[in-house]
Amino acid sequence: MTQFTSAADTVSVAITGSGGAGAITAGSLLLEAAGRAGWYGLMTRTVGPQIRGGEAAALVRLARRGVSGLGDRFDVLIALDWRNVERFVAEIPLGPQSVVLACEDAGDIPEKIAASGALSLTAPFTKLAEDIRGARPNIIALGTAAALVGLPEQAMVETVAATLADKGVSLEDTGQAIRAGYDIGLQLAAGHGAVAALRLAEEAGTGAGSDRWLITGNQAAGLGALRGGIRFAAMYPITPATDMLEWIAPRFGAVGGVLCQAEDEIAAINMAIGASYGGVPALTATSGPGLALKLESIGLSVAAEVPLVIFNVMRGGPSTGIPTKSEQTDLNVALYGLHGEAPHVVVAPLSVEDCIFTTQWAVHLAESLQTAAFVLSDQFLGQAKAVIDRPAETDLGTVRLKPTDPQAGAYKRYALTNSGVSPMAIPGMPGGQYTADGLEHNERGTPSSQADDHHSQLDKRNNKLEGFEYGDAWAEIEGDADAEIGLVTWGSTTAPVREAVARARAQGFKVRLVALRLLAPTRPALLAEALKGVKRLLVVEQSHSGQFLGYLKAHYDLPAPPQSLRHPGPLAIRPAEVCDVLRSWS
Repeated sequence: MTQFTSAADTVSVAITGSGGAGAITAGSLLLEAAGRAGWYGLMTRTVGPQIRGGEAAALVRLARRGVSGLGDRFDVLIALDWRNVERFVAEIPLGPQSVVLACEDAGDIPEKIAASGALSLTAPFTKLAEDIRGARPNIIALGTAAALVGLPEQAMVETVAATLADKGVSLEDTGQAIRAGYDIGLQLAAGHGAVAALRLAEEAGTGAGSDRWLITGNQAAGLGALRGGIRFAAMYPITPATDMLEWIAPRFGAVGGVLCQAEDEIAAINMAIGASYGGVPALTATSGPGLALKLESIGLSVAAEVPLVIFNVMRGGPSTGIPTKSEQTDLNVALYGLHGEAPHVVVAPLSVEDCIFTTQWAVHLAESLQTAAFVLSDQFLGQAKAVIDRPAETDLGTVRLKPTDPQAGAYKRYALTNSGVSPMAIPGMPGGQYTADGLEHNERGTPSSQADDHHSQLDKRNNKLEGFEYGDAWAEIEGDADAEIGLVTWGSTTAPVREAVARARAQGFKVRLVALRLLAPTRPALLAEALKGVKRLLVVEQSHSGQFLGYLKAHYDLPAPPQSLRHPGPLAIRPAEVCDVLRSWS
């Protein structure tokens, strides 16, 4: 039977520990050092729902090429301790080729980890840390991790030293701690063939990484918002969206922007609508429970044709759900959650890096079409940290149609134009006064319950979205033009599907991938052309009920009865899962 094997040019490391053990810090430093050495990588984290502290794991993948998702399994698991590891062990798949390295005082290896068949070893992280000034077990373990994967020792020393300098730890002490851990890794590699096989090839580093960025998806989205022209943002704190605006806050001053932490979610959305009505491109950020509270006001934005960007970082639901875990289950509410018939835009970034472009594009669409634009990110994308090449700047413009010379008493805010977009006056503009509320209205904005006004305004709000030219950004399409096997996905599941497609094509299979960035309005003709000739279709998503599958079946004429690969969070879709389906079709 055909095997689609994983690439040999990546290595995955998980570092686990209880609150205060420094697992997330160690993972972040490992990724940063990889970037400094000229490598690429990605780190996401898995934590419990606690506000502060508690068990945690840093999930790191390093490579000599760009990576935007997790692999099939982890090659190395370093346990600073085993406390509560069972709460997320299912998210750290291991196998007989994996190596588990535990701190000497961590205790007995948990049964579920032992059952994986991984090679289990211990290391004196605690003892070595006690003998080195300023050292902690996680820093010793960090040196070991670097040695196991082949990361240059100097890159690790420089990275940790820069981080610990403000804590009074000298470069000499840092170097001693990293070298102590590094020696452990080299000794293990010399004594165990399985450990030696973990090291990336020497050419993994491509030189200095000075032109690379270390960025999270939420930070990337913040940059995209600024590039798009957002100059007002309001939100009420909610995991996992809060750190987007925490990143924007200190940068707004340089561009004349204003950030407001509102007293609640409803206040935040209404502040953003008010700012946009006043002529300032505006955004609000939230997650599922907060989005539910904002829906009525988003309907106002659509009815009054006030541009608005809603950045939603999805998490497991329903209700409070799992705040710290990822899931693609706000799709239906973003597509269908507004009252009445309220056409609007829904877009979704396909990677950490793509959060820049997609958020910038959402601003462009909201401003150009004078409507609400949702950006559907998720916890994986939002809080994942990646080493990427410096992204190019894209000038999409921020286009809001304004009247040139409104005449008093004659200005029609909601005039029926060929494009469906009408000139939008700024408050205080002579002759540009109009009513903007949630009531249906005529062309002047005067509230009306007449059938003709309702029908014409419904057509106007719909036609401006349907007739807009979205260009090639609606989806990313790759693979073989003559493929009979097609895969359709969206959002954060794009990374594992893309990797599975690459494996299949490397084995000579013809496969085509369509990853949708524009979810609403629908583009049936474009998807039909993208899937032309496809006879078997796989739809991949991270949900329990198949929301994305249902959306495709409802709005698109698919070329073949689709097969669904889906499961809810917190377990990520893995490339091997996709490969298993493709293999069964061969």
